[in-house]
Amino acid sequence: MEQKTYIPKVQEIQRKWYLINAEGLTLGRLASRIATLLMGKHKSNYTPFFDTGDFVVVINAEKIKVTGKKLEQKLYRHHTGYPGHLKEEKLVDLLARKPEAVIRRAVWGMLPHNRLGRRLIRKLKVYAGPQHPHQAQQPIPLAIEE
Repeated sequence: MEQKTYIPKVQEIQRKWYLINAEGLTLGRLASRIATLLMGKHKSNYTPFFDTGDFVVVINAEKIKVTGKKLEQKLYRHHTGYPGHLKEEKLVDLLARKPEAVIRRAVWGMLPHNRLGRRLIRKLKVYAGPQHPHQAQQPIPLAIEE
């Protein structure tokens, strides 16, 4: 008897909205949980090459914590494209200037780096404070244990 591989149809995918309060949560553990939700790995119809994931809204991004000496030692680097223009910024400075970028970059590192990953990262909404404009979607509050 031949078994067929099940691939979910677009109409069958049930997308939910989750609300995560990042206050006091560790950055890496939070990012891995968010990446799991975005990819849909928590669902029974998960398919690696197909977007079956949910939307995630993260609030209080400015109140995350990191372990060890990462605040002073972790560097974020990017190149502008001009010779000699490699820019470096410490985690503490990026967290003060743009706390949403810290979570977004951590999650992006855990997603596939291709068209699918770019589609998944668009479903992540990160906000520095406790307010967000997604009340109409009725996001489900999700408690993440440390």
